[in-house]
Amino acid sequence: MSFVVCTVPVAPLRNEGTHRAEMVSQLLFGELAEVLEEEKTFTRIRCAYDGYEGWCQSGQLASINPVHVDVYSNRLCAEWENLAVANGQPMHLPLGTGLGLFNNNIAHIGDSTIAYVGKVWEASPELFSEEHIRQKAIQFINTPYLWGGRSVYGIDCSGYMQQLFRFFGIQLPRDAYQQAEKGEDVGFLAEAFCGDLAYFDNEDGRITHVGLLFSPDTIIHASGKVRIDSIDNAGIINNDTGERTHRLRLIKRYAELITE
Repeated sequence: MSFVVCTVPVAPLRNEGTHRAEMVSQLLFGELAEVLEEEKTFTRIRCAYDGYEGWCQSGQLASINPVHVDVYSNRLCAEWENLAVANGQPMHLPLGTGLGLFNNNIAHIGDSTIAYVGKVWEASPELFSEEHIRQKAIQFINTPYLWGGRSVYGIDCSGYMQQLFRFFGIQLPRDAYQQAEKGEDVGFLAEAFCGDLAYFDNEDGRITHVGLLFSPDTIIHASGKVRIDSIDNAGIINNDTGERTHRLRLIKRYAELITE
C-alpha cells in the first residue's frame, strides 16, 4: 500500500485516466490519498479525507509516508488566497486548504521544502456561531459553480458545504446525497437556524443540491455561482429573477449553534 499527496494548489480528480474525462472532485495541496492503480501519466487514488476515488495526473502527486500527514488537521488556510513558498518560488493556496502536512509551517515533499507564510484558522466546533458561519460562508461569495470543484477558484454545492463545515471541525461526505444521510432532521423550515443545511431533490426524488441556511428564509448556495437567495417551504427562489430553482426535500442539523 502506497500513499501520495497533492503538490499543486488544486488538482482535478477525474472518473477516467485522461484529461478529457469528467472531473468528479478535486484534491487541494497537501491532501493525502491512497494509490489504487498507476498508469503512465495518471494515478487512480482514494482520498483519505472523504474516501472519494478517481484519477489524478501523476505529475501533480508525490509519494509520501502517511504518518507525516495529519488528514484531519484543524489548521486551515484562513484567507481567500494564501502564500506558501516552494523551493523559493511562490505558490498560492486557496481558502480552507488543510495544513496537516506542515510542521511549524514547514513541509517536506521529496526534495522540496515548502514554507507556509499565510494566516491560519484553527477549526473548532466551539466556533460554530452565527457570526463565524456567516463570515466563512461569505468568503466564497461569487465563486463560480464548477462541477467537482472544492475551492474558491470554482466549487460545486456539496464541495462548498464540505469545505465550509471543515472550518468548524465537522467532517461531511463529498456528495449532497451522502451528506443528507448524516445529521439530525429538522422537521420544519421555521425551526431552522443559521448553520442548518437544506437539501433539494429532482423529479426522480434524488437529492441533487444542498445549501446553507442563514435563516428560515435565506440560503447561501452554489448555483451558477455562490449566491444568497430566498427560500420557503417549497424551495429556493432566485433573488435576481424571481424564478423558483430548487425543490426543498429536507433539512439537517450537524451541530448546535454556539451563542455568546
